[in-house]
Amino acid sequence: MLTYMPPSSADTEHLATELRTVVTRLVKQLRAHSPTREQLSLTERSVVLLLDQHPHLLPSELAAHEKVTTQAMSQILSRLVARSLIVRQPAPDDGRKVLVSIAPAGRALLQAARRERDEWLDHTLQATCSAEELQVLRQALPVLRKLVDSE
Repeated sequence: MLTYMPPSSADTEHLATELRTVVTRLVKQLRAHSPTREQLSLTERSVVLLLDQHPHLLPSELAAHEKVTTQAMSQILSRLVARSLIVRQPAPDDGRKVLVSIAPAGRALLQAARRERDEWLDHTLQATCSAEELQVLRQALPVLRKLVDSE
């Protein structure tokens, strides 16, 4: 009869280190193979992505999320407005406040970046992985989702 033996702390520590290293390298590769990455800084991309997920945010909320000063966020927002990637509009309940939202061009830029990364990853999977390895990756997805959703 087989009995379940929980993994040791050393086993999970090593796995955590290896997984973090591989995931970090994969993210870097995905970014490197997206031509649109050169158009925006990491913080600018993060702001546009955040606005894609939330219809309207205050500049102070964006600054807090990105952990930058309101002055720095103001400069970031000005650059994004100048590129027509976001729009600022007065808050309907308080005209002194400004709400920021993603513009159609910002959404199109995000879609193009996603498409570029997906195309690179699809090509790389096909070129480097066997059918068995692809199946292992498919089987690992629920576990990876569980890790990401554990917060």
